[in-house]
Amino acid sequence: MRLIGPGHMIFVPLPFVVALLLAILLVRMVRQNDWAEQEKRPFLLLIGAYALQSILIGIRWGYDVIAILPIQPVVATGIAALAWISFRNLAAEGQASLLRFWPHILPSILIVALLIFWRDGVGPAVTATFLAYGAALLWLARHGPDALVSSRLDGALLSYRSLVITGVALIASAAADIAISLDLEQSGGIHAGAIVAVGNVITLLILGTAASIASGSQSLVTTSAEPPAPPAPSQEDDAIARALEGLMQSRQIYRDPDLNLGRIARKMNLPARRVSVAVNRVHGVSVSQYVNDYRIRAAREALLNTDEPITRLMFDCGFISKSNFNREFLRVAGTSPTEFRRRGRHKPETSDTRPTLFVSR
Repeated sequence: MRLIGPGHMIFVPLPFVVALLLAILLVRMVRQNDWAEQEKRPFLLLIGAYALQSILIGIRWGYDVIAILPIQPVVATGIAALAWISFRNLAAEGQASLLRFWPHILPSILIVALLIFWRDGVGPAVTATFLAYGAALLWLARHGPDALVSSRLDGALLSYRSLVITGVALIASAAADIAISLDLEQSGGIHAGAIVAVGNVITLLILGTAASIASGSQSLVTTSAEPPAPPAPSQEDDAIARALEGLMQSRQIYRDPDLNLGRIARKMNLPARRVSVAVNRVHGVSVSQYVNDYRIRAAREALLNTDEPITRLMFDCGFISKSNFNREFLRVAGTSPTEFRRRGRHKPETSDTRPTLFVSR
């Protein structure tokens, strides 16, 4: 805020500050050439849409500009559709044009039509759109991290958590819309501004998560929840697992930083879902955990047997994000890379420091 006279300041609504932060994120990602990667483009558009919506909210509730109201529901439905497109694109095998998602512009077109012919239907339509897309995202998440076959494996867990958070947040936004409608009916809308402010904070959290997916610069704390036991593996599952292990050991494909489930499946000439099921049943982990375990084993050996800087060996083992590397190293080794190297140098040379990745069932 800036002083313009004694005791006076220019009022800058909080949503404008949020929009500025989002714009900075967007510029940073564009400068990193994220637009060149097909799976990141929808996330860039999503960030831009959130920035625009924050500006609209700031104009409406900060300066009480009623004329801006018709634009907000159109942008809101576009945001819900973009969130779905962004994650659904990560779940698609191979490269495909985003034009295949053209039907998802229909909700925004519907809102425009309702604004012209039946304004009373706009609120319920926006709420239904958010509920539908939120439920669709949670349904997409039902297969776990391996559902996002085009997500790089060192960040697949973060992408999956972001998918779940976004789905829940869309449903929460729909609930907020319902709360606003009830508030308008019961108290004339005296609490609507506060409800919208809370909704804008939720939007920022969603966007921060989406930005972490696109840029790979954010990390989340790993929990240790015990997953349910998978069904017993079949002979076909064992054969697929052995073939994948052969690829890992003979060709060391885990060193590819851009490796994802889709690429693994194409190398094996199998559907991605089939590979995911086999790994889960045989080893009891997701494909991302399976690959990252190989990467961490290679990193541990390099830490003990070479003097390479940790950052260099991190890249050599297939990681591109230091936060992801440190998180996965802690999960597998129980300590940080620096501490692991320090302890290893003080052990007798005859000690066997090679970890066992998996235990046969």
